[in-house]
Amino acid sequence: MVGSSSRQEIRSQPNSGLLASPRKRTFALGLLLAIATLALYYPVHTHPFLNYDDSLYVTENDQVQAGTTWLTVKWAFTTFEVGTWHPLTWLSHALDCQLYGLDPSGHHDSSLLLHTLNVVLLFWVLQSATGYVGRGAMVAALFALHPINVESVAWIAERKNLLSMMFFLLALGAYRWYAREPRVGRYAVVALLYALGLLAKPQVITFPFVLLLWDYWPLQRMFVPGGESDSTNPVIPAKTLSWLVLEKLPLFALSAASALVTIAAARTDTEKIFYPRHIRIEAAIVSYVQYLGKALWPSRLAVFYPHPGSSLRPWHAYAALFFLVAITALVFEARNRRYLAVGWLWFVGTLIPMLGLQPVGYKGMQGIADRYAYLPFIGLFIMICWGVSDFVSQRKSGTRSAWLAAASFAVLLLLLVAIAHRQLSYWSDNATLWSHTLQVTGPNWLAENNLGKILMSEGQEEAAIAHFLRAAAIFPYDPVSNMNIALYEQKRGNLTEAVARYKVAITMSHDEKLEIAALNNLGRVYNDLGDPAHARECFAAAASLGH
Repeated sequence: MVGSSSRQEIRSQPNSGLLASPRKRTFALGLLLAIATLALYYPVHTHPFLNYDDSLYVTENDQVQAGTTWLTVKWAFTTFEVGTWHPLTWLSHALDCQLYGLDPSGHHDSSLLLHTLNVVLLFWVLQSATGYVGRGAMVAALFALHPINVESVAWIAERKNLLSMMFFLLALGAYRWYAREPRVGRYAVVALLYALGLLAKPQVITFPFVLLLWDYWPLQRMFVPGGESDSTNPVIPAKTLSWLVLEKLPLFALSAASALVTIAAARTDTEKIFYPRHIRIEAAIVSYVQYLGKALWPSRLAVFYPHPGSSLRPWHAYAALFFLVAITALVFEARNRRYLAVGWLWFVGTLIPMLGLQPVGYKGMQGIADRYAYLPFIGLFIMICWGVSDFVSQRKSGTRSAWLAAASFAVLLLLLVAIAHRQLSYWSDNATLWSHTLQVTGPNWLAENNLGKILMSEGQEEAAIAHFLRAAAIFPYDPVSNMNIALYEQKRGNLTEAVARYKVAITMSHDEKLEIAALNNLGRVYNDLGDPAHARECFAAAASLGH
């Protein structure tokens, strides 16, 4: 069994040398993982704020910029701003503003340190739960260096991803501590850490289900042959399935509470694109295959992938569903390798909250997202690393196969580093990022819009308007592109077109500043058209919003 094998691995190590003890090897590998992560991502220190969501979270958020005052704390725990509730994330950004002001380098450094901490925590959790130091290091290395995680680290607005993962891993590590000797106090620590994760980002809402998987493997508290636990020393008592489920009811209650708050927060965001349910379900099924493709071949990564919408055909979803069912059948057929089922169900289950089954704002026109893979891909990495290691250990040419596998893994990591380094370079400035996004995704209203804003700020009005027109052609209800086109048409004297564009911007915008500006400009256009009555209505509406 896995547990006895892990104990055998630890005991079979030589008793002399610099890294003779498991503790020294663990420390050395953890340090190496941290250094590799910092070295890869250090260039983010020179990167700017992104002109997409960073303004909402930091650069145009007066509450956050005030620092960690009592008013900021109160606001963080009561606001549903940006359509979600994550008070710890707001406070994390406020602390950065207090420490670094609006210097983006400090904010990036904080994100990098959190990712590095998550890498080391993941390694610690895996090696302590399984007894496998090498395999745990392999999983942590893939997590540290895989290009899919560049977005979570390089995008300041995604601090919530990193922060929630930190508490998730701490809670997972504390759970083994609790399982060894179940006590109320130890359980309370697990629950507290999980609650803090939810307060950072509700994406970790599946944590109680992950714990049930963890009970199955590697802790092996569930379905133990002969009724005895076979997990790593010290022995963890086995429990019945019903007991394990009942044990987690308080954690499920936290998940339910977080879900209710998240739904309430989402309702405050009225900028929603309601795709029909069948389209959302089809896109969710297909997205699993897309994520698997990104895991195995991380190319053409972008900050924003447009939602496929009605472009998907039913056979796409059926083919993807067949593929997923086939993989599920295979991993359960190999039930003697419990890590396969755990890794696969970890990937499938933790991705559910990020599948877009619930509309989340007009940015819900987004399809998959690299940042959504930050937690789920750990399951795939476990499957790969444990599976390959088991295959190598069963080969007759043991030592040679082990060296060949180690060399292959080293080459893989170098390849991932090269790809991640290149992906990181696209985040060096806003124009490069959005140009790359447009190049790899094709028609993309958000990329066109943000490129237009960049060009407009540089005084290149004609070039900017071309991007805004393309954005509006793809997504006619975008308030920003319509606002900028209206301003352009107003300057040219094309007042009828300006009126139509301003009306779209006013109707669709939930940005008070943009709406006030659009109303005032529309009032001026009506005056130029000789319609003072409509002009007064616009000015009055703008004034009421301003108060």
